Amino acid sequence: MQLIGAYHLGWVEADGSAADSSATDSSATDSSVAGGRKAGRGVPGARNGDDGGTAGAGRSGGGKLLRPGLVLAAAKAVAGPGTAGRAVLSAAAAVELAHNFTLLHDDLIDRDRTRRHRPTAWTVFGAENAILAGDAMLALALRLVAGELAGRLAECVIEICDGQYDDCAFEQRDDVTLDECLAMAGKKTAALLGCACALGASAVRAAPAAAAALEEFGREIGIAFQLTDDLLGIWGDPVTTGKPVGSDLTARKKSLPVVAALSAGTAASEELAELYALERNFTELELRRAADAVERAGGRTWAAAEATARVARAHAHLAKAPGINQAAVRDLRAIADLITRRTF
Repeated sequence: MQLIGAYHLGWVEADGSAADSSATDSSATDSSVAGGRKAGRGVPGARNGDDGGTAGAGRSGGGKLLRPGLVLAAAKAVAGPGTAGRAVLSAAAAVELAHNFTLLHDDLIDRDRTRRHRPTAWTVFGAENAILAGDAMLALALRLVAGELAGRLAECVIEICDGQYDDCAFEQRDDVTLDECLAMAGKKTAALLGCACALGASAVRAAPAAAAALEEFGREIGIAFQLTDDLLGIWGDPVTTGKPVGSDLTARKKSLPVVAALSAGTAASEELAELYALERNFTELELRRAADAVERAGGRTWAAAEATARVARAHAHLAKAPGINQAAVRDLRAIADLITRRTF
């Protein structure tokens, strides 16, 4: 299982040889996100030559490092610079491991064959082995944190699973509402970003009100993240996303821009519904028609505007958070702003 986990994280190739990280690691364009690279240092269980046993939290083979970066930035916002002690770093590593547990399972559920510009773990090592590797990552995550932090992370994972259940159920329905999709995204995606902020704050003994405000900040940027992710799933450049053109449309995903378009009640909405009802793979022309229909029905415009609005709400949570050094929240604000600008 160690080989599978290391392959998924981008440390090694399928044969165990060292991976070329320069070929995949294109995401750490912001220093606040790159701060997640510190998460593995000083954590027990390091492999020889690694920063730490959970250095995957900072070297996820092209992973965005957003979640461990949020842990570190939240701790800094509460306690100031230089506060990334053992508890904070362990929480950051745990959050990234929990995130990668979800990715290993999600790739299999969605039958995605590509992640981070190379074959997904289940296509290389088999479905059963990928599931077990994901389970092991979750166990490692929970082992890294203790007490209240472990309980909080466990609650978050349950919420994520509930969101994934809803996501799967929506694929079998033609009457999914936009409110239902937003609620699902709140569980499947935003919960872990909120948890990351809460864990970072709690690791430095923040007041409950401050931790709660930071969690709400994380949840809001989590929705913005999902909206941006959904836009990239339709219009993103495969060179930077690592996924095929229009991958979400090909999979008939009920993503937020798609559901917004289907709910618009326009001729373009009807065209999109007819295309989604096809019981075969899209031709290249049909894929372009589907993307165009989403845009003409307003799905693209709505999703971009909603993402911007969510980031504004996130900033408002920071502004009113009690006991937080407003001069020390620069990293959190930078992460929030990066969410809607990213192309990866």
